[in-house]
Amino acid sequence: QVQLVESGGGLVQPGGSLKLSCAASGFTFSRYAMAWYRQRPGKERELVATISSSGGITNYADSVKGRFTISRDNAKNTVNLQMNSLKPEDTAAYYCKAGPFGVFTYWGQGTQVTVSS
Repeated sequence: QVQLVESGGGLVQPGGSLKLSCAASGFTFSRYAMAWYRQRPGKERELVATISSSGGITNYADSVKGRFTISRDNAKNTVNLQMNSLKPEDTAAYYCKAGPFGVFTYWGQGTQVTVSS
């Protein structure tokens, strides 16, 4: 079955950096685009970044452009999100997404990022 497991979240000061990882299994990882989303308390889940199956095409939300970098390693079935120059408004639960696979979209359990002084 499809599984996505995020890791790397934690507490960081404004201006700091953090790297998130998503380990994928249960599907042919290299054939699918992947994405990172985030959700702040009381807010809708929002798209942060996407990456094509080969890793050659990436897109970012305006709010993180220039600060975050999405990457993937198809040999290791992982997707990463390098977050630099973090701001308090980046505080959120971050989720890895795969799909859609037919009618299904798969999500990881999320990892919490808290940016605070």
